[in-house]
Amino acid sequence: MRLRVVAVGRPRLAYARLGVEEYARRMRRYAPLDLVFVRKGEELLPKAEGHRKVVLDERGRLLTTEELYRRLLAWEGERVAFLVGGAEGHPEAVREEADLLLSLSPLTLQHELALLVLMEQLYRVLTLRAGHPYHRP
Repeated sequence: MRLRVVAVGRPRLAYARLGVEEYARRMRRYAPLDLVFVRKGEELLPKAEGHRKVVLDERGRLLTTEELYRRLLAWEGERVAFLVGGAEGHPEAVREEADLLLSLSPLTLQHELALLVLMEQLYRVLTLRAGHPYHRP
């Protein structure tokens, strides 16, 4: 599985930037990862061309870690892009192209925090896939 995370704007908050960098470093031990930052939401889709598209959206489906793991296993061998919008959310065109609209929480999350939570969950899923004991249900 090849993962790409495309986010609007680089994290400016120190905790988010450091956390995203740390989880990206950890994830690359388990799967190829591209971490791409764009300036505007309209730039997300071109960066996800040829990938399954998982769009983070507060109106999306809430999945457990295990459900996300199973979904990604079903896409094994494919390229999967996770699209994280900026403060304004996603343009409608991005939501319409989604293979999966995913909500990380019923709460509204600041976009840098949402990116960090996504990175931790992707790391968790990759360790599950590898049989690593990081995830303890």
